Parts: sequence; C-alpha cells; structure tokens
Amino acid sequence: MSGPNSEYDPVQVSGLSAEEVADLVELAKAAIGAATDLDELKAARLAHAGDRSPLALANREIGALPPQARKDAGQRLGQARAQVAQALSVRQATLEMEQEERILAEERVDMTLPVQRSSYGSRHPVTTGSELIADVFIAMGWEVAEGPVVEAEWLNFDALNLGPDHPARTMQDTFWVDPVEHAIVLRTHTSPVQARTMLTRTPPIYVVCPGRVFRTDEYDATHSPMFHQVEGLVVDRGITMAHLKGSLDHFATAMFGAGIDTRFRPSYFPFTEPSAEVDLRCFVCRGEEPAVATCRTCRGEGWIEWGGCGVVNPRVLVACGVDPEIYTGFAFGMGIDRTLMFRHGIADLRDLFDGDIRFSAAFGSEL
Repeated sequence: MSGPNSEYDPVQVSGLSAEEVADLVELAKAAIGAATDLDELKAARLAHAGDRSPLALANREIGALPPQARKDAGQRLGQARAQVAQALSVRQATLEMEQEERILAEERVDMTLPVQRSSYGSRHPVTTGSELIADVFIAMGWEVAEGPVVEAEWLNFDALNLGPDHPARTMQDTFWVDPVEHAIVLRTHTSPVQARTMLTRTPPIYVVCPGRVFRTDEYDATHSPMFHQVEGLVVDRGITMAHLKGSLDHFATAMFGAGIDTRFRPSYFPFTEPSAEVDLRCFVCRGEEPAVATCRTCRGEGWIEWGGCGVVNPRVLVACGVDPEIYTGFAFGMGIDRTLMFRHGIADLRDLFDGDIRFSAAFGSEL
C-alpha cells in the first residue's frame, strides 16, 4: 500500500501555477476594461468570472492536489477571483454612471422654453378657398348669392331648360329625396341659385354662387358624391361673350397668378346658348416649349380643362321672368375642389373630405 503524496509540484497541475493564474487575471482585467457598455461588460463577466470561465475551471482542480498544497492553491485562486470581481464592480459603477449621464443629456428638457399648451386651429381649405373666390368677384362689384342644398326639381332642372327626358334627371345622376313623387332633390349644381336670383330680383344681376352640390359619383381620387361648385351669373343689357371672357380671365389670374389665359372650346349645355368648355393655360409649364412636352400637369397639352360657360339661354330667362328681348347674360361654373387641387398641387380629392387635421393644418387660418 502506497503512502501519502507528500511532494507537490504546482506546475504539473494545469491552471494552478502562479504565472498562469496571473495571466488569467490580466486577461480578465483587459476584457473588463475594454467593455464600453453594460452589455459588453456582461459578456466579459460570463467569459472571465462565470461558471465556465478559466478561473472557475482551475478552481475545480484544487481537489486533485495533496492536502498540503490545497491551501496555497486555494488562496492564490481566491485572490485572483477577488481581483476580477473588484475590477468588474468598479467598471460596472463607471458604465452605469456614464449611461445615466447620457440619458440625462439625451432626454434633457429645457424647462425655461415657452410651451404651447394647445394647438392652433386651422380653417378648412374649401372654406377659405370659397371665400377667396367670393372676394375676387365682390371686388368686381358682384354679390354673393346662396340657396338651399335640398331643392325643388323644377328649379334644379326645368327652370334651367333640362327637359323631362334629360339623362341628368335619372337616379344614376341625381339623389332624390323620399318620397320621389314630391319632386325634391339634392341639388346637382348651384345653378338653382341663379334661377332663384332671377325670380326674385330685377336686372341688372351680377352674382356669384359658391356651395355644395351632390351627384351619384364614385368616391375616388378625382370624384366624390358631394363636392363644391362656384357659378357666376350676369344679366344686364348688352352682355356678350366678350364680357364672359374678360371676367374668366380675371378670375383665372386671381387664382393662379399673372399670365394665365383661358380659351373656349365649343360645347353644349341646356341652360346656355352658345356654350363652351373653359380651359386654363397650364400654370406649370405655361404651354411653352420645351417644358410643355414633359409636363405631367397638362400632359403635354399646354391647357387644363376648368369648367363650363356660355350665354344664358333665352328659354331660361323666360322661365325666370326676364325679358330676353331686353336683357342678355352669361353664366359659368367651376369646381371649387378642382380649382384648389390645381392651385395647391393636391393629388387626391379625398384629402379634402377625409377630415385629417394634419392636412388642414398645412393651410393655416387663411390661404
């Protein structure tokens, strides 16, 4: 039977020599010092002070030593692990302080700055646009006329020379108010206001009529079952197409800036004769080469469709009690929403009606 092992060479036991233990401590301190945030420090702790770290594995080898050598090896490893723990504690305190300082700097609130406790309101662009259009004509000496949106069929159609068989009177174009036999509609244009004006006033008449109108259109980027129109009516002695052209040129200049011309294209409307479609000179390319060729607004045409106009049909004057042998007149109609889309570069008509306050806020309190 062999006697106890009384001789001990620490070099023969892996990880327990003083030199190797010192190297492990220096390696751990270097990794701890290199950590720049708490996550990197956590990784260094697991690598050099965790259960699978070199110092922890070396500590397990102490049991293989003879009793005389265990004390020295245990003290050596205990001191080494204490140094690593101390380095970890010091570095953690430093990184936590740096993190707090960074958070305080990044989340700092200057309490001396003035605070706006409530946001400013903003008016809807359709409202301010309608007022701007009205102001243009008021400055010319015209008046603003208004009427109900729920209108009699006679005023909406018959008084304006739209006969019983006209397709606009069908359910495909018109919202009829129940019961249908009462002949009440949601007005399809603001022209009934013109009829009401001629029935209640004596010429000369110079009125502009902005307001909501309703048609059974699809709701998409360019159409809506509810939209806004502005119509103008002049009835006086000696009124001609020249007066109409001059008025629309002034209107276009006021809305889109100097140099915006209009042109007339022959068309047909039951309540005017002759009638014309009104085109605007493109306010982006101005119809000039080479810009017009690549202009996305007018698509290379140089002109943009704006509305309709014409000389008031004598039948409309007679229906509204005006003598066509004495008076003549002109009328025009444009979409307010379409005009605003041109004026402000609005791509989608639905933006005007969706009620998003972020859209309205961009226009402020005035246009």
